[in-house]
Amino acid sequence: MDLNNKSILITGGTGSLGKQLTKTIIDRWPNFKRLVIFSRDEQKQFQMNQEYPDTVYKNIRYFIGDVRDFERLKKAFKGIDLVIHAAAMKHVHIAEYNPMECVMTNVMGAENVINAALESGVENVVALSTDKAAAPINLYGATKLCSDKLFVAANNIKGLNKIKFSVVRYGNVMGSNGSVIPFFINKAKSGVLPITDATMTRFNISLQDGVEMVLDAADTAWGGEIFVPKIPSYKITDVAKAIGPNCKHEIVGIRPGEKIHEEMITSSDSFTTYDLGKYYAILPQVPNFNIKDYIKQFNAKKVTLGFQYNSGTNTEWNSVEELRDLIVKHVDENFKPV
Repeated sequence: MDLNNKSILITGGTGSLGKQLTKTIIDRWPNFKRLVIFSRDEQKQFQMNQEYPDTVYKNIRYFIGDVRDFERLKKAFKGIDLVIHAAAMKHVHIAEYNPMECVMTNVMGAENVINAALESGVENVVALSTDKAAAPINLYGATKLCSDKLFVAANNIKGLNKIKFSVVRYGNVMGSNGSVIPFFINKAKSGVLPITDATMTRFNISLQDGVEMVLDAADTAWGGEIFVPKIPSYKITDVAKAIGPNCKHEIVGIRPGEKIHEEMITSSDSFTTYDLGKYYAILPQVPNFNIKDYIKQFNAKKVTLGFQYNSGTNTEWNSVEELRDLIVKHVDENFKPV
């Protein structure tokens, strides 16, 4: 894929993924036509403009707006080739306490992105999902499942429009805003690390690997796929040992809406899931392309019926030592266990 001379827009562009995408696009395709950072937080836009000033990067635009605002999205999408939809309410416990706010952003916002893209000549939309969207037990996961379904189904209503919609679903991003690793690094200063449940596991992906997956989806999607990476899991107790081996580890109980293990592909998904080598792809139940052609193009292999991709039964794990190395590499180069 070549993004030189292309116009890209990132919703939620001031978040961790948006900033890493921005860095990658600048480094890899310096002749991009335009990069629009679309988000609703004025302060975060101000801070990101200090890091990537539009006086230096003259093709970057900082665009205040909310995905809840359809008219604002339509204005922002004019002349855009690729939309990466990363805007969301993502904190499980906040969504439980403010349910309709989560629905308005994650579900209605997704529908607005779809309709604005259809009306604005956008060619490609990649939406970010979450492991919590598979067999959801919390509102955040349920809204992201709805969002996934909307983006998959959007391929059915595009008519003669060349646009394609796809979804990328992955687990916890290492070091992202509000995630467990920076939280533990900060809490370790107190000498106590709160652990929700000693058996809890999570999938783990680096921010750059998340970026690469989004860009791969933009390049290879036929429309309607939910792409799932093959990534390792970690035990929450191993994260605590990696960060605060000398800290007291205090079991505090799971928070509302949390799972012990996360799932990215359910047994019900196995009927339409294919192994693409580097990734899995959950294909739409009624695709608007020929499945045989898809299998041939990607050398895709159907997973066994009943296949599940679960952080607790994963075959690949990060050890305590690996987690420490990854924290230094991806989160804090000056990190030392406490």
